[in-house]
Amino acid sequence: MSDREDIIKERIHKEGRITFADFMEMALYYPKLGYYASSRERVGADGDFFTSPATHPVWTCNRARQSGIIEAVENRAIVIIDYGAGNLRSVANAITKLGYLPRVVNSPRDVLAARTIILPGVGAAANTMAALKKLKLIEPIKQVIAEDRPFFGVCLGLQILFDGTEEGGWHECLGIFPGRVKKFPAGLKIPHMGWNQVKQKIAHPVFKDVPDGANFYFVHSYYADPEDKSLVAGETEYGIPFCSALAYKNLVATQFHPEKSGEHGLQMYRNFIEFARQAK
Repeated sequence: MSDREDIIKERIHKEGRITFADFMEMALYYPKLGYYASSRERVGADGDFFTSPATHPVWTCNRARQSGIIEAVENRAIVIIDYGAGNLRSVANAITKLGYLPRVVNSPRDVLAARTIILPGVGAAANTMAALKKLKLIEPIKQVIAEDRPFFGVCLGLQILFDGTEEGGWHECLGIFPGRVKKFPAGLKIPHMGWNQVKQKIAHPVFKDVPDGANFYFVHSYYADPEDKSLVAGETEYGIPFCSALAYKNLVATQFHPEKSGEHGLQMYRNFIEFARQAK
């Protein structure tokens, strides 16, 4: 059960009612709990009929779909891919803080249905690829990127976009872009952890209202080295200059963690979502 699901359920049982937005989220994303409308227009897992904050009965899912309400809610949903690596709560919290609905998924069907996707990541690239393979998510991720759907990769979500990584020996990755992930030169403190500046190499909507040279939070021992340097949207110095942000069409990826980078990080997520909505 997701953290978001727990929060909503706790509020339902505590207050005896559910907000319209929460009901729609549960109906859309957690139908196994019974928060849906049947032919009897029943709402709730136990037959309870929840009301909105104004005490007016909420519409059933069928009525909401007919009215276009579900379309409106889906437009505010941001899919976060969960392959078991953790760090999802901070990403989901950042999306919620911006007024959107984080939807944490781990099935091929849900990824393929997504309109806007975030792929966070921590740990080792080889383990990430193994987890994605086990969940049958590799081809769906490749497909949504090939279809140019808005996609944001974070940390390992950037690194695995390349041909492969040298971490722990050579391991193949998604191969979206030519290039490899390399270890920082000897003599540097590893991992590269903490705040560091990002020099913007191109003008891109994701950098709107983010100062050039702003500090972001990093935790990594390897860095991506794209063959095509035009992909590099941001660059950071740590012994050597390395790609800390890349952009291609509707895809954005960062080596740093926006969700741990304060207001500048939130602004980047905000910019990406606005950019994604315009791209649809």
